Order: sequence, then structure tokens, then C-alpha cells
Amino acid sequence: MTQASTAPDPTTDPFGALERELRILVRRAASSSSQIAQIVHPELEASAYPLLAHIHLHPGTRGSDLAAHFGVGRATVSRQLSRLADLGLIHREVDPDDTRGQLITLTDDGEARFAAARDGRVSALGHALSEWSPKDVATLAGLLRRYSDDWVRWRDTQDA
Repeated sequence: MTQASTAPDPTTDPFGALERELRILVRRAASSSSQIAQIVHPELEASAYPLLAHIHLHPGTRGSDLAAHFGVGRATVSRQLSRLADLGLIHREVDPDDTRGQLITLTDDGEARFAAARDGRVSALGHALSEWSPKDVATLAGLLRRYSDDWVRWRDTQDA
């Protein structure tokens, strides 16, 4: 009979504890992403929701920008963008500065569906963390942003 291991102690093993919490967070986020994608459109893949969010924040972005931002191949992004266009959620037009590229924006329907899903997710976070102070929520958001920026910066040095 195997003995169950205990979670790493953040005081003595901070990186082990962080790895554990990130692993759990990623697993839960994957489940949540499937649910939110279904709210946007019943045929939307979970992995496409972050693309919609990025396009919402950066209208007129290009596929190559999306691939670089998410650290995936252009073919993967191209396939996802084709699906989003088929679902009527994005619009692509030729980039007047570089006719090889396309500028991507959300359609009115895509914008409305994304906003409804995002607002629902923000509301759910508010309910789930209702006992947290706004300062604690802001601290968590800031630390996650810092983590993400530092991870990407480090990752990009590993590819060189």
C-alpha cells in the first residue's frame, strides 16, 4: 500500500508548492475554458476563447501576432481562426500595409457573445471570491500578471 504524499510546504519548498498550485489551476482552468467556450458558441473549442479575448483587446491583430503571443504555431492559429470565421465570430481583412497578412477583428455577434461570456466569468469570480478583500484580489491579479510576464520572458530566452 502506497502512502499518500503531502503537498509541498510553501515555506520550505516554494517552487514545489507553486508547481502544485499551477498544475491544479491549469486543470481547473481547462475545465472552465470548455464551459465558457460553450457559452460563447456551442461549437467553439475551449482553446479558441483566449484568442477571442486577445482579439477583443487588440482589434486588427494579425495571425502571426496571435501565434507569437500564445507561443503556438501559425498553422494552429490559422486553423482556429478559420473555425472562428466559419462560426461568424471574427472578420478578417487584408492588411493594407502588408497584403500577405490579415487584420482580425471580432464581428458584432462575436463581440456580443464574448462580452456576455466574459461578464459571466467575472461575475462567477466575484461570487467565488466574495470573502476576499478587493485588495487581495488585486494582489493576486498583479502577481499572476507578473508571473505570466516573467515566464514568457524566460521562455523566449530558452528558444534562442
